[in-house]
Amino acid sequence: MTAHEIDYRIYGEEMQYVEIELDPQEGVVAESGSFMMMDDGIKMETIFGDGSQKDTGFLGKILGAGKRILTGESLFMTAFYNNLDGKRNVSFASPYPGKIIPIDLTEFGGKFICQKDAFLCAAKGVSIGVEFSKKLGRGLFGGEGFIMQKLEGDGMAFVHAGGTMAKKELKAGQTLRVDTGCIIGFDQTVHYDIEFVGGIKNTVFGGEGLFFAKLEGPGTVFVQSLPFSRLAGRVLASAPRTGSSSKGEGSILGGIGDLLDGDNRF
Repeated sequence: MTAHEIDYRIYGEEMQYVEIELDPQEGVVAESGSFMMMDDGIKMETIFGDGSQKDTGFLGKILGAGKRILTGESLFMTAFYNNLDGKRNVSFASPYPGKIIPIDLTEFGGKFICQKDAFLCAAKGVSIGVEFSKKLGRGLFGGEGFIMQKLEGDGMAFVHAGGTMAKKELKAGQTLRVDTGCIIGFDQTVHYDIEFVGGIKNTVFGGEGLFFAKLEGPGTVFVQSLPFSRLAGRVLASAPRTGSSSKGEGSILGGIGDLLDGDNRF
């Protein structure tokens, strides 16, 4: 194996975290902001590039880091190493309510494609790169699905799903239509495309977006019930307007109560 062989345990139900057990000289890489806690004796190091152990030289690291910018991620990743004798643990937490999904890349032919914000952490040696769509339709209308991340190697990786996770095993020729933001990831044998919803009423009044993601088997697909973009949209829609008071929240009069109370000024 080129990737470090790590052991792990996932804790929690709705707000999960994964505890990685590192043997001496083993390591794990993670996105910035996912770290939760670690035992004494673990060394933390900021690395430049995609986190793999490939000796690609400085130019290769520059290109790898540049690709990460396209997915909205930082130029740098964080690596955690166990430099002492004996086992040590380091933990990484979910960014919002949902599930952590362990992905054994050897079971997916050494490559797994996921949403750009789904990756949480992986064994040192796993490459975290960019999977570009080769079709114009996906690029223009695929939403979050235009630029996806690809996890390559022979080690363990961990991705995060918002809400409840569904795992679908598609047979050859079997299709699944999914909201573009609800895709967590799929293996490399799955064909991914964009499909127009169709119909004037659906387009104008449907409220579900103009396009679906069409996934065609064979292969495994992971779907989430609560993508972060949907969660953030609901939070923003419910947030009080600038300069307004929240006294009427939950009351019968609502905003009228604020008006009568003199909080709204003209």
